[in-house]
Amino acid sequence: MPWLNGEMLAAGAARIDPADRGFTLGDGLFETIRVRDGAAVWLDRHLARLAEGSAVLGIPARFDDAALAKVCAAVIAAEGIEAGVLRLTVSRGVGPRGVLPPVAPSPTVLIAGAAGLPPQGPVALIVARGTCRNQASPLSRVKSLNYLDAVLARREAAERGADDAVMLNTAGRVAETTIANLFARIDGAWVTPPVAEGALPGIMRAEVLARLGAVERPLAIADLQRTDALLLTNALSIRAAGRLEDRTLPAGAEAAIGLCRQLGLPAV
Repeated sequence: MPWLNGEMLAAGAARIDPADRGFTLGDGLFETIRVRDGAAVWLDRHLARLAEGSAVLGIPARFDDAALAKVCAAVIAAEGIEAGVLRLTVSRGVGPRGVLPPVAPSPTVLIAGAAGLPPQGPVALIVARGTCRNQASPLSRVKSLNYLDAVLARREAAERGADDAVMLNTAGRVAETTIANLFARIDGAWVTPPVAEGALPGIMRAEVLARLGAVERPLAIADLQRTDALLLTNALSIRAAGRLEDRTLPAGAEAAIGLCRQLGLPAV
């Protein structure tokens, strides 16, 4: 049962106006929130990041954090979700034709939930060749509805027999994958690309950064060729890369299992 603009609706009954800028222009944001033991995990952090992204885009808050937290709990209860996912989507709302936003927008807010989690286990990676992350854009630091670069890279991964793609930035350095932040173990130390390199400031990334004692620094392709373990982190999971291009990386699984146990997540 999704919740849309203040109303809980029957499954399949939610409707978005054809003139909504989220649909016509990708003008909005979203958060993917893990549900564990019937509760939203790190919801305060997700709402804080949503507020930061909304400030970047100039989208006013239609509902405060307390109201959104109550709705998240209500959707979880209505769907009977013990373990699963919430998706919180905010668009600027309906607007006239053209790129310039309306002066006084009325945002569209949708919260929907689903039981179950995406497939876990080791990931086969390639390095995307057809597109990249633009680290100079403020959009690289928000969860924008426009995910087309990631879509293109994910299609390339599928065409090349892989599960996901490492995305480089415009300088040819490592940013992240299409759906996850990336941690590499090099010479025994964990490193991860800084947000300034085009990495999204992930909720799980911040947690893993502290627990691993990882260092933030730019990563070149040559660095990835030296790593003995790669971890991929997002709000839903911590997964090891089992293969990068034609190299196998068996050492990451043990690190991923240890972190999952620390955080109370299913071991991968």
